[in-house]
Amino acid sequence: MAGIYIHIPFCKQACYYCDFHFSTSLKYKDELLQALVKEIQLQKGYLDGETIETIYFGGGTPSVLNADEINLLLDTITGLHAISSNAEITLEANPDDLNKEKLNALVKTDINRLSIGIQSFFDDDLKWMNRVHQANEAESSVKRAQDMGIENITVDLIYGYPLLSDRKWKQNLEKVFSLNIPHVSSYSMTVEPRTALASFIKNKKQPTMDDQQSAAQFLILMDAMQQQGFEHYEISNFCKPGHYSRHNSNYWKGVKYLGIGPSAHSFNGETRQWNIANNAKYIQSLEKGTIPAETEVLSEADRLNEYIMTSLRTMWGLDLNKLNTIAAAASSQLTKSAERYFQNEWIEQKEQTIYLTQTGKLYADHIASELFF
Repeated sequence: MAGIYIHIPFCKQACYYCDFHFSTSLKYKDELLQALVKEIQLQKGYLDGETIETIYFGGGTPSVLNADEINLLLDTITGLHAISSNAEITLEANPDDLNKEKLNALVKTDINRLSIGIQSFFDDDLKWMNRVHQANEAESSVKRAQDMGIENITVDLIYGYPLLSDRKWKQNLEKVFSLNIPHVSSYSMTVEPRTALASFIKNKKQPTMDDQQSAAQFLILMDAMQQQGFEHYEISNFCKPGHYSRHNSNYWKGVKYLGIGPSAHSFNGETRQWNIANNAKYIQSLEKGTIPAETEVLSEADRLNEYIMTSLRTMWGLDLNKLNTIAAAASSQLTKSAERYFQNEWIEQKEQTIYLTQTGKLYADHIASELFF
């Protein structure tokens, strides 16, 4: 069992907060597609023949691809790998791309799950983020997809930014619930270096983000999701029962995955590999038959820390027995380090598994880093 991630590094315009690798020029899209095909071929042995359970088109904005381009990449993968009969195949999409014509074409491909980047149902907020779509397109894109028979949908929402009052945040959530969307990924606005938002804040054109606002809106999010019957299965992810993102869940469970495309990462349990984050250099390298990647062999401490960071974020928790398979007696050292978090009720233990409490979820990254080996 393994997954494949394909990074499509193109966007119509740059969101002010985004630090993912992308280009707003489509000039070299054809060359990039051929480079992706070449890398898929060169990387065919990376997953050691394991069956592919998930394929995920991320970015960037993968919905800039047409159906023929999507099929080219999927056909290349299926020609080289065994694909599970019920594989989850996800396409990230912007609402403005999902018109009736585009959806008609998508349903004829093997795409069976859409991840729609809504972020907000308020036009002022979308303009503040420099999103390319408008609020009415967000709602209509979901309804059109559902009318076309695509029910496996997830949407992205952002909270914790200056324009978002608690009232507006609750309205965003109510809109999602009214649309009967089975999965939501929701993130606190973060200020990443080298983004337009970071520059605006540095130059006093925007206020800094308010940690107390983010924490309060995260609590609103958790409570609202629970009331609507969603499972909080990962810090930023909520779903109706049975609607987990299998692809992302496998990341958190330590399943092998292959990343294709500029800036994409791969993981096989023993090493981590990442491609160059430059479209031109990526294309040039693949034209010469070389994968432009760096590789890191994970130490025992790296593997322990990776497991701590990913497992604690999930509803499945940190299995102390699994920790001991990575390093003997690691569990006893961890539980000793975690003693203060048990005392202040940020974490709890049930049998041999440690979980974050609701309060602990507010400090997930801090707790994990404090437990690192």
